[in-house]
Amino acid sequence: MITVVAAVIERQDRRLLIGQRRKLDTSPLKWEFPGGKVRDGEDAEAALARELREELGVTLTKCVEIARVQHCYPHRGEGLEIRFYSAAFSEPEIAPTCFEQVSWVLPKELGNYDFLAANAQLVANLATGRIKPAEILNP
Repeated sequence: MITVVAAVIERQDRRLLIGQRRKLDTSPLKWEFPGGKVRDGEDAEAALARELREELGVTLTKCVEIARVQHCYPHRGEGLEIRFYSAAFSEPEIAPTCFEQVSWVLPKELGNYDFLAANAQLVANLATGRIKPAEILNP
């Protein structure tokens, strides 16, 4: 099983950051939360910090796991365990490097985007308010 980490980043205006995969990526043009694979010998939070630095040019300051799912895509031989974290960073702006585009959207708007299948349950929980990332991160 491959472990993947993903950040659910919520601004003060309640908007969440999502990114669209590039045209030549696997699952082209699907939407996702920033993150990626945990490397051998790396813990999940260190992987999340590295991925946010690489993908958005930001420094992770705080994170709390909010969901975990296991998923197997038909084209992959190995399953994925995806750990979703409510996350915060220190920089006032992001500098995306690996997405076709990024967007800050309200939770209720998430259903308007074509997300990766593994994100479906989390997207539903965010859209309906069952999971409120900022409240979990800063109780």
